[in-house]
Amino acid sequence: MDQKDNAAQQVTSSLAPASQTTSPAAGGKATDELTKSFPTVPASPQLPLSAPAQKRMSWSDGKRFMDYLVSVGYLDVRKDTGALEGKMFSITYERLSDGQPDRSRPVTFCYNGGPGCASVPVNFGGFGPKRVPTDGVRHLPSSKHAQDNPYTLLVDSDLVFLDALGTGYSPLAQGTDPKDVFGVDGDADAFCRAITDWLESHQRWDSPVYLLGESYGTVRNAVLMRLMGERGVKLTGVIMLSAIWNWVQTLPGEDLYYLGMVPTFAATAQYFGKVGKGVDPDEWFDRAMQWTDQVYAPALLAGDRLGADREKEVAQQLSEFIGLDPAFIRRRHLRVSLEDERRELLADEERVCGRLDMRFSSDAPGYAQQSWGWFAGEDAADDAVNAVWNSAFRSFLNQVGFHGPARYLDSNYESVGVNWQWSHEEPGTDEKAGAPNVTVDIACALRRDPTIRLMVLGGRYDAATTWWNVVFELSRQFLSPQVKKNVEFHRYGCGHMAYVDEPTLRQMSADLHEFYQKK
Repeated sequence: MDQKDNAAQQVTSSLAPASQTTSPAAGGKATDELTKSFPTVPASPQLPLSAPAQKRMSWSDGKRFMDYLVSVGYLDVRKDTGALEGKMFSITYERLSDGQPDRSRPVTFCYNGGPGCASVPVNFGGFGPKRVPTDGVRHLPSSKHAQDNPYTLLVDSDLVFLDALGTGYSPLAQGTDPKDVFGVDGDADAFCRAITDWLESHQRWDSPVYLLGESYGTVRNAVLMRLMGERGVKLTGVIMLSAIWNWVQTLPGEDLYYLGMVPTFAATAQYFGKVGKGVDPDEWFDRAMQWTDQVYAPALLAGDRLGADREKEVAQQLSEFIGLDPAFIRRRHLRVSLEDERRELLADEERVCGRLDMRFSSDAPGYAQQSWGWFAGEDAADDAVNAVWNSAFRSFLNQVGFHGPARYLDSNYESVGVNWQWSHEEPGTDEKAGAPNVTVDIACALRRDPTIRLMVLGGRYDAATTWWNVVFELSRQFLSPQVKKNVEFHRYGCGHMAYVDEPTLRQMSADLHEFYQKK
């Protein structure tokens, strides 16, 4: 999940914070300043960390019952030389059989994105054995507490939730240069080392291994798919939730950004009753996808060669999809940003739409709050749930017997994300790209090992990682029929954090169960 301060790399972008108007690859603080921004630990075997904890617990959905073991602690991230780079905080859930973990069960490594976000949302919002029930698109009160999650993925797989270095309770070792781990390639390397440490310490090398990443976690997934194969770790399946694979779509003025937004805007405008009345929401979304491919994309590519008359025609058609005034669209030369849509769609009600899930809305900012960068970071979809999840998470740790520092870095974008190294070695290109397209890594991994199954999950109302771009990017890899038969797409009526929407979570749970049953 990309939390409130992870709004957009620029005002019209998808992921990095709008308050940062410079390119994320433009550098940042000096190393010695960076290391003051988050905890570090001595590079020695004896580390002053909170003591690990374990507890046996039980789960039930009223029909099914199981016992499971919770283990809270740290995984080593060590270089090949044995030098410690950091300690990755982890929560492991293992289903018990006759009082012991079943080492033949699948194990799924789960994480969020940001970059700079910890894993609480995918744990206590979605897939862990405990979850805070949500309430549609309404804000959760402080009285909401975690309950047994009837849709937990623990039914199908043991689960390991990981916090990236510099987030949550995951400190860097003293002497580690943040640039070595705060970047596309360094981050994937750190996760690969932590995962192998878990497999070794839990004696689970025979278990089917799955990856589940959300948001920037899908960039991590893509690089890990290739990297783990190169290091001899066999993967069974990879789950991409709310995916973004080509960072080019976040760059200023990039038409891929505007193309990806249209179907999501269309779904949102229909949800609020502005357009598409009487049409099935999925059919309406498909119409918008097709129009984007066949009409909108050629119009944008034409630029000012399109001509005034044709621009007027396309603006009218776009208006009928996204609910904004055609004259406004023409003034933008057909290029409507996320902030445009969020501000304008409900302007007559003095309300604004959310970003992670555009169905959420809130009162419009005050008259003095005119900063576009600040507005991009405001999000009712995040405000509605995040603090309650964190409270439930901290309460759960206390129940298990783990007592961490008072500050849990659920979002540490100001230290991690703004200093992210975006350059990435694209496999097979002999190039280090400044704006990575990790779809190439996915295709590379699938071609090398056509037994890996890939599951792509997303929502109609997700304006942070738009569905059109995911479909577009994978289609450009021209995978063979043999490989494509192991790739499946599931689109739901939800936003970025799909599990917030309980009907979606129910269906997603069934789809995931089927995915894990495949051989």
